[in-house]
Amino acid sequence: MLRKMLDIPGFVVEQIPNDVGIEHVGLPSSSTVPSSAVDLYYNNWRDFQFRLIAARPSHCHSRVKGVSATIIGLAETSPALRSHSARIFPESAMPKYHVLLTDYAWKDLDIERKVLGEIDAELIVAQESERDAASLARLAQNADAIMTNWAKVPAAVIDAAPRCKLVSRLGIGLDNIDVAAATRHGMYVTNIPDYCLIEVAEHALALILALGRKVAYYHHATQTGTYELQAGATLRRMTGQTVGVVGLGNIGRALAERAAALGLKVLGYNRSPRDISGVTNCGLERLLAESDYISLHIPATPETRHMFSRDQFAKMKPTAYLINTARGGLIDHAALTEALAAGEIAGAGLDVQDPEPPDLSTPPWNDPRVIVTPHAAFVSVESLTDLRTRTARQVVDCLSGREPAHVVNSAALAERKGA
Repeated sequence: MLRKMLDIPGFVVEQIPNDVGIEHVGLPSSSTVPSSAVDLYYNNWRDFQFRLIAARPSHCHSRVKGVSATIIGLAETSPALRSHSARIFPESAMPKYHVLLTDYAWKDLDIERKVLGEIDAELIVAQESERDAASLARLAQNADAIMTNWAKVPAAVIDAAPRCKLVSRLGIGLDNIDVAAATRHGMYVTNIPDYCLIEVAEHALALILALGRKVAYYHHATQTGTYELQAGATLRRMTGQTVGVVGLGNIGRALAERAAALGLKVLGYNRSPRDISGVTNCGLERLLAESDYISLHIPATPETRHMFSRDQFAKMKPTAYLINTARGGLIDHAALTEALAAGEIAGAGLDVQDPEPPDLSTPPWNDPRVIVTPHAAFVSVESLTDLRTRTARQVVDCLSGREPAHVVNSAALAERKGA
């Protein structure tokens, strides 16, 4: 109906449901016009008056450039007509590209909008209630690219995005993206493989030191009224103890190098041995038997799910600690609870859980021998700035006709094109 009501050359009209009758898109529902607005009037449809408010872009619905505006319907004789309102934009101001952001874990999107603005791309941000597959599939219909942090991007979302050229992961792991589905549609899938490696390595090392020197244990004890040196496990000198690193990728290597620099012995287990100074390559059985601290740095796959369970805990030293900053599903938490209760291991440092968030009132998370941090290992001002900038740059490169950095499915795409 609004398209019939309005006849303004050069403008595109978008219908917006409005249950309150008067609505400033992007502003509180109010009949008060901001001082920055300019009132224009359009009065040629029976007894219905429309007010066209041309406001600054920052006051209205987000657009990369151009003037945003709102049509507000003011019913004079028919309350039923109060449900009509619309958003209009000059055709020249319509964005060239649309990029769906499924979710994010920071306070604003200034970095993403600045980088994407270089190619006139609008960021479509899924709200918290829109992160299920059906809602994301609806939002992805006109998306030229998808950026995702932790939200699942299954085949249903990818199948619903015929224009999409890229699914870009704001992180390292790809377990939340159906890479095979994206490949079938000829889409690039990218990640930032060296993202936060310094932060996670530092966090894992911090957990090792906090467990070994009983920092968290003593803190918990003093907070509950116990000031006793002999409480808990016996303290040992850190230098000369053994750290077992499971997975010698970028993060595992960074931890191994830092641990060795502190005088710790380092054993490393990897599917293919890595030549790293100060690291002794070995099988998993030896690593389990000899390590005082075991730190996990492997991806979550069906094969690695619950890789650490009853059998592995039974092979560890009773004085050993398990550290996980990789993926919560690597550990069978029920088995970890049993191992702690039986004294098979001394404690754990868990930055990732399964599920997230866990029930902190239950074991193993409420055990004083377990340090729990809220999936915080990756966070720093520097790592987030780097991640956000580089991921948005991957989108810009792809939509500009260049191959983006860190394509994980390039071989599969080449094979598909050659078939």
